[in-house]
Amino acid sequence: MLSSDHMPTLFSAALIFLLAGFVKGVVGLGLPTLSMGLLTLMLAPTEAAALLIVPSFVTNVWQLLAGPRFGALALRLWPMMAGVAAGTLAGTGFMNGSGSERATMWLGLSLIGYAGFGLMSIRFAVPRATERWLGPVIGALTGLATAATGVFVIPAVPYLGSLGLGKDDLIQALGLSFTVSTVALAAVLAKTGVLQGATLGGSVLALAPALVGMLIGGWVRGRVSETVFRKCFFTGLLALGLHLALRGLL
Repeated sequence: MLSSDHMPTLFSAALIFLLAGFVKGVVGLGLPTLSMGLLTLMLAPTEAAALLIVPSFVTNVWQLLAGPRFGALALRLWPMMAGVAAGTLAGTGFMNGSGSERATMWLGLSLIGYAGFGLMSIRFAVPRATERWLGPVIGALTGLATAATGVFVIPAVPYLGSLGLGKDDLIQALGLSFTVSTVALAAVLAKTGVLQGATLGGSVLALAPALVGMLIGGWVRGRVSETVFRKCFFTGLLALGLHLALRGLL
């Protein structure tokens, strides 16, 4: 039975996943980034990452299967996905090993980079011919960042945005990348003994507020300016990243 001492943390975690799901419902991404950033204010990075597994997996599979061209995208992006899996597994122990005290700093820097790309609306264009070798490199770097911070947006999101995909294809490609990253992260956490029964149960409980948040966000998406919302989101993420980076350095 949960003690009363745990209730404030559980309530805060539920609110965090509700908010993170809402953001994902509005802008199509941000659940792992926002939830990891806020959860690490009260939990160790490994504990926060473990809570993230089920909500991230379910919402990203939902996003992946809702798209129109899964087969074609999987065939095109499989070298990158292989790099994601290999990089994450190669980084086993980054978050829970001798460098764990720096995980918060790296998470903060990752959020700063992600927010910077979002606020500056930087656009790259990757020629199709370079995807064969660049995709696995981007995937491996994303995997290493995932293993160190639990966040899998840098450099995957800017790279996928540079491939010239249509809106629906891009949303589906992001769902594919995030799903692979979530499964690889779960394997790492299980291997290091962090993802166990009790923790997995907490992650299952976190799914409900995340899904409710996504439904609310989807309803709001058609009623507010997404451009304004994204600017507010990335500004808040930048502030959170600065806070975490400074906390990790001190």
